[in-house]
Amino acid sequence: IHPDRTGLLVTRWQRAYVLLFAVTLTVYAVMLLWSLPAITAAAGGLPPFDLRPGGYTAEQARAFLAALSPAGVAFYRTVQHRLDLFYPALLAATLFFGIARLLPQRLGAWRWICAAPTVLVAAFDYAENASVAAMLAAGPDLSEELVHRASNWTVLKSGVTTVAMVAVLVLLLWRGFAWWQSR
Repeated sequence: IHPDRTGLLVTRWQRAYVLLFAVTLTVYAVMLLWSLPAITAAAGGLPPFDLRPGGYTAEQARAFLAALSPAGVAFYRTVQHRLDLFYPALLAATLFFGIARLLPQRLGAWRWICAAPTVLVAAFDYAENASVAAMLAAGPDLSEELVHRASNWTVLKSGVTTVAMVAVLVLLLWRGFAWWQSR
């Protein structure tokens, strides 16, 4: 435990978590501000599959793939999927440790068990990425089954991520309120 610039005691865990959070946020910012807009531009303004949290139909997927330039396909398969190789694990770890550490210490191992479903954030995102890669390889002539599977992974990923982020937000508000009351 070391004092930080404000004189507060900062544990190694807290420093590691801040670093994890910063790396996660940086990768997300790169995708949100650079790679996903580049894919959108390469598809004539149509949003990539990653930016369709409610899923998509076969017609929407075909329209996107028909509009996506060959350079856009290459960019999606290389740059975006390389970034998305790291982001799901980073996000899941950030949410997992955030939930586990924000829950009361008295819960013991249950804190880690309650945080465990955040692993699904990464699992569903990786499944989505594999399905999107298959759709990119198939091009506009892809099967309804492939689109349905990919869309389902997208919806599951979005839903689980939303629940986990709301859990972190609620726990932060609860902790903040408890701290405020103790003052």
